[in-house]
Amino acid sequence: MAELGNLTDYRWLVSSDAEPWLERAAEAEETPESLLKTTISLRGDLGTQRANLLIAQVQLRRRARKKFSQADRMFFTRQLLEQATEERIGQYKAARFPKQGPLLDLCCGIGGDLISLGRRTATQGVDRDEIATTLATANCERLDLTSASVQVEDAAEVSADDFSAWHLDPDRRPEGQRSTKLALHEPDLQSMEGLLSTNQQAAIKLAPATKVPDAWKKEAELEWISTRGECRQQVAWFGDLAQAHGQQAATVLFDGSANGCTIRGEPNLALPTASQVGRYVFEPNAAVLAANLTGQLAMEVGLQAIAANIPYLTNDNPVDNALLAGFEVIESMPFNIRRLRQYLRKQGIGRLEVKKRGVRLTPEHVLAELSPTGDRAATLLLMPIGKRILAIICQRL
Repeated sequence: MAELGNLTDYRWLVSSDAEPWLERAAEAEETPESLLKTTISLRGDLGTQRANLLIAQVQLRRRARKKFSQADRMFFTRQLLEQATEERIGQYKAARFPKQGPLLDLCCGIGGDLISLGRRTATQGVDRDEIATTLATANCERLDLTSASVQVEDAAEVSADDFSAWHLDPDRRPEGQRSTKLALHEPDLQSMEGLLSTNQQAAIKLAPATKVPDAWKKEAELEWISTRGECRQQVAWFGDLAQAHGQQAATVLFDGSANGCTIRGEPNLALPTASQVGRYVFEPNAAVLAANLTGQLAMEVGLQAIAANIPYLTNDNPVDNALLAGFEVIESMPFNIRRLRQYLRKQGIGRLEVKKRGVRLTPEHVLAELSPTGDRAATLLLMPIGKRILAIICQRL
C-alpha cells in the first residue's frame, strides 16, 4: 500500500499550519462512524488528500503508542512506523554507544534510534528519503532534542571516518518485498563492509531471521532483542560496542526498566532429554529461540528437554527467570480431541490458551475442535513425542 501524500503534503503536516487541523482530527473517536464523519468534514475544508493524511496520522499515532511514550507528538508513515525501533529498544542500544560523539545514524527513518542516540550525545541522522528526513527532523524538534540533526543523503555514500561510532538500519525491502538476505539490503553487504573497514565501532540492525556472514560471527557479537513477547530485531555489534566477540546473546526488555535480562553463550548446545515430563514446563523467550541459546539457558538453570529438538523444557522445581515462561502441569496425555474435550469439560476449563511446537496443528483449529466451556483458565501445550503428539494441560506461573 502506497503512503498517503507527497513531500509537499508532509512538509505541510509537520508545520504549524497543520497543527489545529491535527487537533481537530484527534478529537474523532476510534470508531468507523466518527472517523468517517470527521474525514468528510475535513475534506470540505482541506480537500481529500490532506484530510485523509490527517486522519491517517491520528490513527498512526494511536498505533505508535505501543512503541513510543510520546507518540501523540510525533509524525509517522505506515511503513516507517513498522520499520522504526521502538523507544525502549533504542534506549537499550544507545547505552552501549560512547558518550563522546559525534555518532552517525544511517537510514534513520523517522528517528527511532536517532532520538535515543541523540539523547546520549551529538548524533547525525542520514536518510535518502526526503519524507523520512522531514518527519525525523520534526520528531526531534517536537521532543526538544537539539543534539540530533538530519540530512538527506544515500547511506552508501556517507563516510563514517569522523564519527565515534555508527548505527545502520538498512532498508530490507528496497524493491517492495521484505528480505532477510543481506545481499538484497540497501546499503548492501559490500557497502556495510566498506563502512566497517574505515570504522569498526558499529551496530547494524537486522531482522531476527537474517543470516550474517561467517566472518561476522567471529568478529561481532550477535544479539537478539525481544519486547512484548516477540523478538523484534537482531543487532550485530562490532568493535568496542561488542561485549563478547564471537558469541550470541538474547535480551528481553520490560516496561519501565532501562535494563534487560540477557543471556550470552554458544549457540546450538545439545540438550539432555528428560525421561518424563516434570511438575513444571518452561518455554524460552522468542529472543532465546532466535539466538539458538535454548541449550545454553537450559544448562544454566538446570532444565532438560521434553523431546529432542523441541524447545519445551521441564523439571520438578519452579525456575524464576525472565527468559522463560513457566507452566505448572495439571495433566498430560496423548493428543486426542474427544478425550481432551471430555477432560476440559469435566475440569470446567473454558478459557484455553493453545501453544504448539513441532506439529502441524494450528492453535485456532484445535481450539475450535475442543470448543471449551467453563470458568477456569488453562494452557494446552502440544508437541511430538516419537510418532505421537503429547498434550500437556497446565497453568501459567
